[in-house]
Amino acid sequence: MSRPRIVIVGAGFAGYRTARTLARAARGRADITLLNPTDYFLYLPLLPQVAAGILEPRRVTVSLSGTLPGVRLVLGEAGRIDLDGRTVHYTDPEDRPGTLGYDRLVLAAGSVNKLLPIPGVAEHAHGFRGLPEALYLRDHVTRQVELAATADNAGECAARCTFVVVGAGYTGTEVAAQGQLFTDALVRSHPLRKGMRPRWLLLDIAPRVLPELDQRLSRTADQVLRERGVDVRMGTSVKEATGDGVLLTDGEFVDTRTLVWCVGVRPDPLAESLGLPMERGRLLVEPTLQVPGRPEVFACGDAAAVPDLEKPGQYTPMTAQHAWRQGKVAGHNIAASLTGGELRPYRHKDMGFVVDLGGVKAAANPLGVPLSGLPAGAVTRGYHLAAMPGNRVRVAADWLLDAVLPRQAVQLGLVRSWSVPLDTASPELARVPNGRERQRETAASGPGAAVADDIGDEDGQSAVGGGGGEDTSRTITSPTPDPVKREPARRRRDQGSADTADGSAVESAVGGGGGEDTSRTITSPTPDPVKSEPAKSRPGSEPAKNQPGSVPGRNQPGSVPGRNQPGPEPGRNDSTSPEGDH
Repeated sequence: MSRPRIVIVGAGFAGYRTARTLARAARGRADITLLNPTDYFLYLPLLPQVAAGILEPRRVTVSLSGTLPGVRLVLGEAGRIDLDGRTVHYTDPEDRPGTLGYDRLVLAAGSVNKLLPIPGVAEHAHGFRGLPEALYLRDHVTRQVELAATADNAGECAARCTFVVVGAGYTGTEVAAQGQLFTDALVRSHPLRKGMRPRWLLLDIAPRVLPELDQRLSRTADQVLRERGVDVRMGTSVKEATGDGVLLTDGEFVDTRTLVWCVGVRPDPLAESLGLPMERGRLLVEPTLQVPGRPEVFACGDAAAVPDLEKPGQYTPMTAQHAWRQGKVAGHNIAASLTGGELRPYRHKDMGFVVDLGGVKAAANPLGVPLSGLPAGAVTRGYHLAAMPGNRVRVAADWLLDAVLPRQAVQLGLVRSWSVPLDTASPELARVPNGRERQRETAASGPGAAVADDIGDEDGQSAVGGGGGEDTSRTITSPTPDPVKREPARRRRDQGSADTADGSAVESAVGGGGGEDTSRTITSPTPDPVKSEPAKSRPGSEPAKNQPGSVPGRNQPGSVPGRNQPGPEPGRNDSTSPEGDH
């Protein structure tokens, strides 16, 4: 008798935990296959520390093959799932198609950046969901401070040293808190004009920072940010973004070269392509994590709307904490379904949340006990060390070195601006500089546009850095639909919109953890050709990245859309859910 085939789609918090649980339970009695775009699990809650130069990128990655014995890793992204034929169709990193047959399927595809149709945001903002984005942000911030130190006038210096973060949930708050400390350290080596210092703005339409936490901890975080110098503006967001700055909803125009988008996430559109009952873009499942009418299909993490048995009528929020626990239950139930054992429903007890505010500052409520200051900082770091499935010693060593030695703030030049577009269904993967899609874009737009795009962002300097994160929770009011995106024939969905959120305010809890499937490999780009006069995105000048006349970024109008990108049917609107999981 052949061994049962189990296919797990996605290696985020839920997918990784499912694979690990099954590997221990099966003990070679089942063929377990893990389909993921990269060969590592990404611990998203620590991405802000990667962007701030505290942790090296590999510290937040855990090898899949090295920690999941008995699990076969297949590199690729799922494009279509044939439920009747029990087959997963995928594309590997070299664009070659493949199929995987299964007897049990686990859908743990996670979530992607949530993009609102605000003018200029898709072209000028960058998300914080994956390792490429974290690397981009670190290099970009470093470059801006270095250029500001030699700027010819005070206006340019101020613009380069102004950093705008949209979204005051877990990720946005941590990015702003860590970013202010990072740039303050940078200016010690690169002094600015007299009287100037880096300025970080934290924006959100919510009434307070960290609306997921109680008001006491929210006030604590707000106070820490303001004392550090972060300009916290609640009830305010971005109305329009340009290459020169952002127009706020209160009418103020802020000159800046940096816009970090942490407004939330939406479930991966792969779930909706199945044509099964959905809840705001998430696949409806039973308490046992099985899909109704498809007992061989399980779903967990950000991709699944799991009934909250502690709060009847509600669904568990998209957080890493829930994804991690659901993965364990999914693994147990799959093993039980194959051996005739009893399936158990998913129940949870809220363990609280932790928010690292940089240095020794933090806010936490473990088991409902509110903490701040040094005790919260100790609990926060202890929690992360306990939660990480690997690299604990290396992470602790980096923390120790950061406490006693100055940070090495240099540009690594690994990730270009156009390779980490905000509007992408794969934030885990940096776009390959000379990949197949890039060549098609260049051919479509012409060589002149390719040169303009490669010149970089803001001022024509080469874009070299990154940003990312799974903790992206915040409260979003009345989300508006994403722009309609074109879908390549190879990956066209049977269904249109990726999200079906209504207009109500929805809270996404993503702080101490993340959704799934958001870790990817970084490809080092080939050297750019010698560049002439820098391109600018100011009116009347040569267009910058993703602007008319240049090579459009991935998933931008006129470009090749990213994999797993939703393709709405004509006339349908795509509304998004602001919930987030990692």
